[in-house]
Amino acid sequence: MKVTDINGKEYTIEPKANLTDADLRNADLRNADLRNADLSGADLRGAKLRSADLRNADLRSADLGNADLSGADLRGAKLRWVNLSGANLKWVSLSQANLSNADLSQADLGGADLEYDNLSEANLTNANLRSAQLTGTSLIDANLSRANLTNTDLTDTNLNGANLSETDLSQANLSGAIWNDETVLPEGFDF
Repeated sequence: MKVTDINGKEYTIEPKANLTDADLRNADLRNADLRNADLSGADLRGAKLRSADLRNADLRSADLGNADLSGADLRGAKLRWVNLSGANLKWVSLSQANLSNADLSQADLGGADLEYDNLSEANLTNANLRSAQLTGTSLIDANLSRANLTNTDLTDTNLNGANLSETDLSQANLSGAIWNDETVLPEGFDF
């Protein structure tokens, strides 16, 4: 598959492609096979990655702000320090991905599979996590203030130091969840 960036530079994309620091803003990569690709530091703001296969891809420090990744497969992806603010991640499979220090503020993660992910120190402010699967996920020191956690499965999730202020947890499944004195809970909420 060939893709042209905004500067007219052409890239051939194949599994294990090296696209480090590539400028792929607003690129149409729907259904692309980017398994094991190195996209670290790439600029993918506004890119269309709907249903793309990004299993085990390296997206560390990439900018995916406002990108459409709905239905994409990101299992095992490296997403440390990635910017996914405002991204569409509905029904995305992120199982066992490393999203520590990621910016997911205002991202739509409705129905996403985030089981056993590392979301330590991630920013999930105003994120939509409605019906997301977070079983066994590490949310240590994550910011979930004003996040939508309606019908979200937080079974066995580590919430040590997480900020859940102004978050509605009334319909979230918190069985087995772990928290500590530094966990900031919504006003009036008690485990």
